[in-house]
Amino acid sequence: MKHLSAFLAAALLSTAALPALAKVEVGQPAPAFSLADSNGKTRTLEEFKGKTVVLEWTNAECPFVKKHYGSGNMQAQQKEATAAGVVWLSINSGAPGKQGAVDGAGANAIVKTGNAAPTAYLLDPEGATGKAYGAKTTPHMYVIDGQGVLRYMGGIDSIQSADAADIPKATQYVKQALAELGSGKAVSVPVSQPYGCSVKYGS
Repeated sequence: MKHLSAFLAAALLSTAALPALAKVEVGQPAPAFSLADSNGKTRTLEEFKGKTVVLEWTNAECPFVKKHYGSGNMQAQQKEATAAGVVWLSINSGAPGKQGAVDGAGANAIVKTGNAAPTAYLLDPEGATGKAYGAKTTPHMYVIDGQGVLRYMGGIDSIQSADAADIPKATQYVKQALAELGSGKAVSVPVSQPYGCSVKYGS
């Protein structure tokens, strides 16, 4: 699908509709957070000190998220990363009543039915963590090194479409960043343009 339908075009990020978001920078400390996961356990960035962490903003109803889950691309990257000792956190910053917003049980159902494999699924219904990271889209991806420094932010890959057929042709930015960090190298593409549906913040 080379051209987005009117529906998909409407789902794309509209910066005019976004609330005020913080400006984070690669090379700087990643914002701290404390969020409940889908099982009610409080998770913090600090608890994963010493490990590489991936943050994945998600919304199961977004066509661009469906692209990567329906094809199995997201799950494959989650499993490869966690097998290598990386912490992978899926984050839902949808406000209650908004598209894709879920409670803990809903999040667990999504993980189970989608055969997903994040380390944890975090709930951010107030949107504070999403705004602190400047998360604009679902998906919007971040990679944080073991010292808590942000090393990558942007899209999961290089082709901004909702067509799963584009995945094999795209540069997988997150996978590439993790491989480079794992080899002790600098991330060659530290920032890219995120694409997807706008994060459904409450205000």
